[in-house]
Amino acid sequence: MTHPALQMASEASLGKAEFRDIADMLYADAGIHLAESKASLVYSRLAKRLRALNIDSFRDYCTLLASDAGRSERAEMLSALTTNVTRFFRERHHFDHLERAVLPDLLARAQAGKRVRLWSAACSTGQEAYSLALSVLAVDPQAVNYDVKILATDIDPRVVAEARAGVYRAAALTDVPAEQRARRFRAQGEDFAVDEDMRALIKFRVLNLNAEWPMRGRFDAIMCRNVAIYFDDATQHALWSRFTHQMQPGSWLYIGHSERINGPAARDLAPVGITAYRLRGGARE
Repeated sequence: MTHPALQMASEASLGKAEFRDIADMLYADAGIHLAESKASLVYSRLAKRLRALNIDSFRDYCTLLASDAGRSERAEMLSALTTNVTRFFRERHHFDHLERAVLPDLLARAQAGKRVRLWSAACSTGQEAYSLALSVLAVDPQAVNYDVKILATDIDPRVVAEARAGVYRAAALTDVPAEQRARRFRAQGEDFAVDEDMRALIKFRVLNLNAEWPMRGRFDAIMCRNVAIYFDDATQHALWSRFTHQMQPGSWLYIGHSERINGPAARDLAPVGITAYRLRGGARE
């Protein structure tokens, strides 16, 4: 049986069995839960992949995805089905909190020779990570000379490559304060590139949040925003708990405006503001 309205003239149809196969693969690869209500989105995004590969049916496409030869196409499918909505200083209250309540102490420690680590755990095309760098440099313009690093990760290699390039259209900088736009971005044709101090603070890496994490050190602040909404409850519970094991006592976690900490990690993370949490065990709660 074919999902209603999921067939166009001269194009393959997406049946329920094929949708379920695709949803199961996406869940296995990335922990992303696809409800049947997303069938139209799956069709519209993957029909382009079928045309690019000259494949006549979603059944043949699923067969390819399940084969050894389809490993690279599973990455293409993941890229097509993930949503990359971001902007500079999105949910500005998080950055205000960082600059007011978190970074002054952290950067004072860094100035004294201590290590400081921040993590943008779903960095998309880089605006969140560069916003973190802008906040760090706003609090201490010399931070690039200390042991301060921002890890920026995303599951999609394409958006990580775009983030690493650090080049944005002028319209993307609307929410960057004018002084920071003038100081931290340079014109590159019609676009604007981030400056070397921002680049020096950030390491971009491809990382699946539901796979093994190679990092051994702990973080002083983590942003993972508007990602867990795509996971089911069990996957969310596991993710929040994994974050607590990757955090310093007293460190901070920022999540998306429609997300909530649930599961065992709720005992360890104290709410301190709008979708901001602090790991219990620090000098102050």
